[in-house]
Amino acid sequence: MTATTPKPTTVPDFCEGIQYFGEAWPDFETHAKTPAIAEGSKAIASPSDPTGVYQTLLYADALRYLMLQVTGSKASGHPGGFASQAEAYAALVMLGYKNILTEVGHHAPGFYSAVFLDRSLEDMEIFTVQQMRDRFREMHGLLGHLSGYIPGLLNPAGPLGQGQHFAMAAALLHRDTLFPFTLGDGGMGEPYPVSAMAHFNTAYPDVTNFLPVLVWNGYSQEHHSMVSTKTNEEMIAYWKGNGFAEVILVDAKDFDDKNQSGDYVDSSAFSLEKRLEFTKAVLENIDKAGKSALGGKLTIFIIKQLKGAGVHARGSKSHNLYPKDTLDSPQIMNALKERALPVAAWELVRKNCERAGGGPASKTVVTEFEYPLAELGQLPLEEYAVGGDPKVATTAMGALIAHVGQKDPHFLITNADGNAASGINNINQALKIIHPTPDDIYFQGPKGQVYEPLSEDACAGMAAGLALMGARTVWCSYESFAINGVPIWQTVTQAMAELRHLTPSTITLFTAGALEQGRNGWTHQRPEIEAYFAAMMRNGNVFALFPPDANSIQVCYDWALTTKNKGVTITASKSPLPIRTTFEQTRQGLQDGAILLEEVAGDKTVVFAVLGDMPLIPVFEAAAALEAEGIGVRIVSVINPRRLYRPQDTGWDTCSEPDSGFLDDAGFEKLFGGDALIGVTGGASLMLEPIMLRSQVKRDTFAWRRGDTASSAAQVMNFNGITAETLTKRAIELVH
Repeated sequence: MTATTPKPTTVPDFCEGIQYFGEAWPDFETHAKTPAIAEGSKAIASPSDPTGVYQTLLYADALRYLMLQVTGSKASGHPGGFASQAEAYAALVMLGYKNILTEVGHHAPGFYSAVFLDRSLEDMEIFTVQQMRDRFREMHGLLGHLSGYIPGLLNPAGPLGQGQHFAMAAALLHRDTLFPFTLGDGGMGEPYPVSAMAHFNTAYPDVTNFLPVLVWNGYSQEHHSMVSTKTNEEMIAYWKGNGFAEVILVDAKDFDDKNQSGDYVDSSAFSLEKRLEFTKAVLENIDKAGKSALGGKLTIFIIKQLKGAGVHARGSKSHNLYPKDTLDSPQIMNALKERALPVAAWELVRKNCERAGGGPASKTVVTEFEYPLAELGQLPLEEYAVGGDPKVATTAMGALIAHVGQKDPHFLITNADGNAASGINNINQALKIIHPTPDDIYFQGPKGQVYEPLSEDACAGMAAGLALMGARTVWCSYESFAINGVPIWQTVTQAMAELRHLTPSTITLFTAGALEQGRNGWTHQRPEIEAYFAAMMRNGNVFALFPPDANSIQVCYDWALTTKNKGVTITASKSPLPIRTTFEQTRQGLQDGAILLEEVAGDKTVVFAVLGDMPLIPVFEAAAALEAEGIGVRIVSVINPRRLYRPQDTGWDTCSEPDSGFLDDAGFEKLFGGDALIGVTGGASLMLEPIMLRSQVKRDTFAWRRGDTASSAAQVMNFNGITAETLTKRAIELVH
């Protein structure tokens, strides 16, 4: 098995870049004459068939070899984690399952190897192993962690604790398809995966067609995993205690004939006979797990095998390659020679991979197709009279969300802190909170479209995951709490910027709790998240919207629904506030970035660039005071600050659905030109950056500093120095 021969004189073109070829394994002529997946079939005939088992093991070793060949070519990358579950991944594919996701960005080299073998990477002009080596960890190539750019791969992966959201979202939209996802035992230490799956299972007990594949290898990135001391019985009890009806565990140690020490062993060290027995057990139990998940049971498959099995090192030492780990280093050379396969094996593995699941993943998995969307028709926009009775902006948007949900059965809104608390109980009334206990008092029932786990990560993950899979969603949160959900939302928006197909934008509604949560103190006053979104606007596909009233928010949401492959945040108050704009003004504001609300002539002109709704109150008071002093004032409501950047400030032209709309210099001067400019926001000052970059006049910023307990929004603004008096004083200083 381990000896290597000189490179054969004739090899398939795709093998160019493979440095070592090995001798045929024993019984190769018996079990490797023809592909185990017959022509016209999508899977092997039986998980117990000796030929299918033999070829599954060949595939697992092919994955290990390719991972090491490719990562070694750059002395960089992460082979160890994927290597410890190569038999499980190979079994899934040989059984016809290709809609495979992951929670582990470090599994990227294994996933790339898989989509190379089934020819998906040919869509990226990667036809040979050498080309895969050349483009690994290079721009516009095979990124270090999974992205939205790679053909045949369903989800981006980098931050731990996210993959389950994508798998559950896909399962919800495609009930007859199995969505396995790899989960590391290091990732189990994240607080999110298990709780997210538990809530999902309570909300959707009949949607079990996602399958966690726990890679229990005893190690995390730099040390033993925190669950490494659990016994098999304890691990099974853990998952059963978290709601899993079927827990299937295959432990490599049960097949060890080399007397390896410790609870975690390397199956690649076994005799071929025992390796095949282990692979057969994995195949049979993956088959059982897949059928269980598709059959209505919440199921997990656990493969227990030492991290780094079959590659250059073991344990955490196998996690990643360092600069010393080149293709010329002894440990890499020896590992490649150990895993080397004969040319005939490579041809056989590739043919099986091509046929599995009905073709290359890039032509078959669900994310390679646009998800069909229901027609919404005209949204029931209700335009309120400017200067009329104050209205709650979030409630106005809630009415539109209710319409969308009633027209689109796949629509979902998520909210950890409750829609009623955000002024959108009208959504609950129309769409119902998903809960197994029907209760009309709380507008809840088992068939609702309002998803309310008490976790921002679970809310953002489900909403963003569904959007990435092609469905319409809204993630709603107090801006104060949303920070725990932003990482996956950011992951998805970045993936959307790279996608090769259209998908609905991921839309959020953040109620501006900072100014409205006075009596709850600083714990509920955290608008710093706006700085996060301001930084993300530089991507080019993120749009942070700040409607100033209940009319404006309706037009903002209507526009957001028409966009594709973008991240759109809408921030608004849940208190009744004055109606200051018409629908047409906001349409203009979405195009230009801002609109003029009021202009008063004077000897000198001060421009107030105001972000948000409540900060307009002290600004209008300041304007009246300045007018009395003979100073001219222009109040500009900044609705869509992304439009106020210059084109070169963002990466708009690198996005898959580029949006080149930016306000030109003449338009900017018309809105913001004057003798002085003051930017005002109840949130983070960074959101005003595009204006401050372009303005050439004397200028200043009034923005959020910190929160504290207060009795009103006005008192919170006063604490942060955002008052009519301070604004008036500074304006006078600037113009004189």
